[in-house]
Amino acid sequence: MSAGTYASLVDLAAGLLLLSAVLVVWRRDLRAATRLLAVQGAALGAIPVLAGIRARDAHLLVVGAAVIALRAVVFPRLVAARLRGAPSHDREGAPVVNTATSLLVTALLVTAAYALGGSLVHAGPSSSARAAPVGFALVLVGVFLLATRRHALSQVVALLLLDNGIDAVAFLASHGVPPVVELGASLDVLLAIVILGVLAGRMHEKFGGTDLDDLRELHE
Repeated sequence: MSAGTYASLVDLAAGLLLLSAVLVVWRRDLRAATRLLAVQGAALGAIPVLAGIRARDAHLLVVGAAVIALRAVVFPRLVAARLRGAPSHDREGAPVVNTATSLLVTALLVTAAYALGGSLVHAGPSSSARAAPVGFALVLVGVFLLATRRHALSQVVALLLLDNGIDAVAFLASHGVPPVVELGASLDVLLAIVILGVLAGRMHEKFGGTDLDDLRELHE
């Protein structure tokens, strides 16, 4: 694979990462957000796969395959399974920030990510490093969604978005992490998804919904 083709394909994958994050902010439908997470997971996994093909490195191919399996298949299916258990509550009802404002904030966060990540682009060891600010943007957008979404499963989506951003920075800036490290991090995320999924199920049984404001009322 030539350097130009590799750079173009990595840019395409990074573009899909960023586009899917913006669409998650725009769409309040959690089923759509789950499908977008699957697309994002596939794009994330494609980055180490492309690097592995270019460098003929089996380690990178293994990491890419693991990321695709977990982030594009397993994690979205876990969220979708919980949504099937609560079909009448598959939409973020009343986020703290409305959609138009959320998109504006997202644009500002992406701009900030590129401004702050500029030094990494110039100092990166490879051509893929120029797309590393996309990972920073995903992290910032994930934190923003965690702070502004009230639905328990929206919190899961935001957590996955944030974690995808962290992985994207690692893959784009340094060609990835060892498989055992990626597996350990993914298991941590899996545990968080299971816990939040159980929490969402209990909330649905108790309150008939999964709005986190119900927990605050219970505390009070």
